[in-house]
Amino acid sequence: MPRAAIVALGTHVPDRVVTNEELTKHMETTDAWIQERTGIQERRWVREGTGNSDLALEATKKALDKAGWKPTDIEAIVYASLSPDHMFPGDGCFLNAKLGIPGVPAIDIRNQCTGFLYGLSVADAWIRTGMYKRVLLVGSEVHSTGLDVTTRGRDVAVIFGDGAGAALLEATDDPNRGVLSCHLHADGRFARDLFTDAPGSIYHPRVQPRMLDDASIFPHMEGQKVFKHAVVRMPEVLKEAFDKNGVGPQDLKVLVPHQANLRIAQMVQRSLGLRDDQVFNNIQRYGNTTAASIPLALAEAVEARGVARGDLVGLCAFGAGFTWASALVRW
Repeated sequence: MPRAAIVALGTHVPDRVVTNEELTKHMETTDAWIQERTGIQERRWVREGTGNSDLALEATKKALDKAGWKPTDIEAIVYASLSPDHMFPGDGCFLNAKLGIPGVPAIDIRNQCTGFLYGLSVADAWIRTGMYKRVLLVGSEVHSTGLDVTTRGRDVAVIFGDGAGAALLEATDDPNRGVLSCHLHADGRFARDLFTDAPGSIYHPRVQPRMLDDASIFPHMEGQKVFKHAVVRMPEVLKEAFDKNGVGPQDLKVLVPHQANLRIAQMVQRSLGLRDDQVFNNIQRYGNTTAASIPLALAEAVEARGVARGDLVGLCAFGAGFTWASALVRW
């Protein structure tokens, strides 16, 4: 049975840099307050008129260039995002059109911070079963147009950034390369502890004036609860992957955790007993880009850590749902 190997990665972030200092002009906060709680120094936000699928297109083009592929080499698209251009259809179809590949199937995944890993499991399964040999996996987000950038919304607004990452996956028969396993979990009892209430089909009409007034159109988070669950679930799901494959933390070349909060990543590192050179974080520069965070960080980690063929790479995430996931990849 073939495995899914990562052939190339591409990333794209908006050119607009939003520093913590800039946010102090819109809300009661400070650079020190933000860094102490999240580790974030700056993030990227789109300029007016830039859509989610625009970011994804640029990231995909860069991945295609690295791989030496043409868009027509892509046999299927898996698109992870919580912030699509429109209510429907999914951005996978918009990306399909922008790439000029009509007829190529596209599936959208809405698993928020674990979206890229849930998407990886889908792409890997398609490749293992022989359904497709070459799959484009995208994680892309535009958070900035949906944030409450006031003191009322500062606990959430300071965290999120925009960006996209694309991975090209290809079938390989090399037993020493590819996705070893993916591990997925969810607990919907905590769905309302990190969610955006409106608009939604539960309401009639779906969009109402009061939604602007009561801030229900903006994301809300029980920060302490999310933190406490994340620092338990992320090491737990990684250990599940280690046990499945007969390896341990000491075997990792690098771990790329979802970039939710630098403090969470540091606690996960300590829990697993990993050295500093075994963990890669870039939340300081991009903030939390949700489904885009792992491919954005992975692309940089491969270069910064000198990841080579055969190295073991770990991925893990926790987020809204609650959902959590991990994957081990032999590079």
